[in-house]
Amino acid sequence: MSLTLLDWRRRIAALYGQIRATHDPSVAHRLWRDARDDLLRHHPESPVPADQRAGYPGAPVAPYDPTLRFELDVDEDVAPERMDVPTATDGVVPFDRVGRLHVPDIGDLDVWWLGSYGGGLFLPVRDATARSTTYGGGRYLVDTVKGADLGGHGRRLVVDFNFAYNPSCAYDPAWMCPLAPPGNVVASPIVAGELMASDQ
Repeated sequence: MSLTLLDWRRRIAALYGQIRATHDPSVAHRLWRDARDDLLRHHPESPVPADQRAGYPGAPVAPYDPTLRFELDVDEDVAPERMDVPTATDGVVPFDRVGRLHVPDIGDLDVWWLGSYGGGLFLPVRDATARSTTYGGGRYLVDTVKGADLGGHGRRLVVDFNFAYNPSCAYDPAWMCPLAPPGNVVASPIVAGELMASDQ
């Protein structure tokens, strides 16, 4: 077991706990940006290549847009579907579709459950900005097994596109990450969350 990875996951979980406890989402967004930049620059588990961390300027992130924050019911009336994803660190990771979100003015997004020990919700998205101003494979909104959980209650999820972030493979192609499958691709442009650096 890597104790540095344990520390990374503890810090991410603590960060999202602070986010959920902060009543003003724009303040929580600033906290998220600052804490993530610190982790990306300094933590040994940062996906930023080690030789680039000292000069890393921080992740480019769009200004907070309150119209892109939702609290939505998960529609569980979906056909079963399995997705097996090879990853860099965890082997082949199985996901099962457990529902769908109907996001106003954006589209539908499938909600996935990690089928490995412990489980967890996974919600990626790829929108019309992919390959231009955001990562081509999509971004992550919720990944509860890694601590990225904006909250909710019962069947409801907080979905805030301002907190969309790049998977590790966006920083270094040595990583293999679960990317947004067809049910998590929307035609709308979502100008929010983490963007791609201008030199990428």
